Amino acid sequence: MTTNMRPFTQTISLDEARRIIDRAIAPITRVERLALTAANGRVLAETIVSGADVPPFSRAAMDGYAVRAHDTTGATRAEPRILQCVEKVFTGQIPSRTLERGQCIEIATGAPIPDGADAVVMVEDTSSDESGAVRIVAPVTASQNIGRRGADIREGQTVLQSGTTLNASRVGALAALGLTDVEVFARPRVAILSTGNEIIDPGRPLAPGQIYDINRFTIAAVVADHGGVPVSYKTAVDTFNDLSMAVDECLEQDVLVFSGGSSVGERDLILDVIAAKGEVLFHGIAVKPGKPTAFGRIRNRLVFGMPGYPTSCLSNAYILLAPALRRIARLPDQIVRTLTLPLAARVVSAPGRHQFFTVRIEYGTAIPAFKASGDITSMSRADGYIEIPADVDVVEEGTLVEVKLF
Repeated sequence: MTTNMRPFTQTISLDEARRIIDRAIAPITRVERLALTAANGRVLAETIVSGADVPPFSRAAMDGYAVRAHDTTGATRAEPRILQCVEKVFTGQIPSRTLERGQCIEIATGAPIPDGADAVVMVEDTSSDESGAVRIVAPVTASQNIGRRGADIREGQTVLQSGTTLNASRVGALAALGLTDVEVFARPRVAILSTGNEIIDPGRPLAPGQIYDINRFTIAAVVADHGGVPVSYKTAVDTFNDLSMAVDECLEQDVLVFSGGSSVGERDLILDVIAAKGEVLFHGIAVKPGKPTAFGRIRNRLVFGMPGYPTSCLSNAYILLAPALRRIARLPDQIVRTLTLPLAARVVSAPGRHQFFTVRIEYGTAIPAFKASGDITSMSRADGYIEIPADVDVVEEGTLVEVKLF
């Protein structure tokens, strides 16, 4: 019996794979307008310039009494200054009187400062009686306990630049300007296509030789976590024509991610399809897990060919796909949390391959969790991973390692 296996003749380093992907990336230019309520986490596609002062009026920063600061000079508990209260102003109300010498106006936090007043005495530094006389027991200076008009944002001020990632406080700044919607960059839409005659959707009974599709769901989760919109397609069987037609459908999206079909077997046809429709930029990376990873381009769409084994697929989705998606979506690089811990057991690494070795954290140690490339529990039961460089064959028990947390 003959075989059409096509073994790897060479692999590239992880760093070189990253450089090739980086050179191929073009940040998304498509924009959309969103309600402010849906804008958190999105990337601003316009520069926001304020059309008004914020706050639009000077307001009390404390509950108390609006006064002329000069009228409180020298006030002490032993010798209070006595002022006559002539009005009460609550939040949302406009004072009806101009403050005169010897007068005060009771005022709530956030209420507009009356004309003639230049400070607010905290209610804790006062006492009053039924006649409206207010005893001031501590002096204030001009502007004390007042939030001045435009103190936060001045009219004509640039509030946020295009390319800024919106968060709770930045959305709040937009709301302070009275905006109800905002222009943001669209999220890249990512076609997710599983391949293989043995792959079926969860929920159906398994026939002999079949397995449930895992990668569609893990890739979709990574895409959604890193600024993309996952769009799942029907599993394609292992024929050139079926894969070719599936790829044509997927080209409606911005990025294509395949799982399976990128290895060296005679039915691993994704490379043939990419080459026929576009160009293969690399195939095979010196990493473990995830060696049979391909990357190319079809009609200006980036194409990631991920390994079929679930751990390999998910590992490379984290280390290659996620950073690329963030750049396409114009998001900042992800901040990875790390812990330095002693390794709980000796680890032997594949020679010549940069290894991503999953670990779980227990009792202040990093316990090896990697099982095999086909075992999703290598990831699901892990808290993070350590990286073992290609020139390191063994990491001994007790060695301090840097654990990158999922």
